[in-house]
Amino acid sequence: MIKVGITGNIGSGKSTVARLFQMMGVPVFNADHQARVISEQNEVIEEIRKTFGNDVIGNDGFLDRKKLASIVFNDVKKLSLLNTIIHPRVRDCFIDWCTHYETVPYILHESAILFESGFADLCDKVIVVTAPQELRVKRIMQRDLLTREEILARMNNQWTEIRLVDMSDVEIVNDDNRSLIEQVKTVDTSLRANFNK
Repeated sequence: MIKVGITGNIGSGKSTVARLFQMMGVPVFNADHQARVISEQNEVIEEIRKTFGNDVIGNDGFLDRKKLASIVFNDVKKLSLLNTIIHPRVRDCFIDWCTHYETVPYILHESAILFESGFADLCDKVIVVTAPQELRVKRIMQRDLLTREEILARMNNQWTEIRLVDMSDVEIVNDDNRSLIEQVKTVDTSLRANFNK
């Protein structure tokens, strides 16, 4: 089984691309979703409360995600602190998840911060999904109802697309001009061929 990471900056459409692979029968581990599930566990909530204070816990006893985001997305050190709580647990989940798919040609590990988190080290190949910045801003404004300034602040916290492309094995361009399906099919054929060697 080949472990393939798939990443891309906010608004690039990496989740859309991952869904296309999933529709073709490829198992997909969504690290961002898993991180959210983990952050709802009592022991993790308690660790986050001890690290960031009571303000990040809502009246219902769960994380106030907006408050936590406003803290960590404005302070790289605090984001790193949060990641040290969440990432090792996500890593363990991924390793366990892989044991269920040992006979398939390849799986996808979808993560917005595949390289930054060190998850790329668990992968044999990496796909990066790219899109022009203005198109990404437009998509996020429609999807998340954030202001342009909020979006650009989040983008500034991410690695540049050039850096991601340099570190990846394959680039899928999601610019609304090139066919995503054809690009995904090409990558799928190549990965299956590598598995069968």
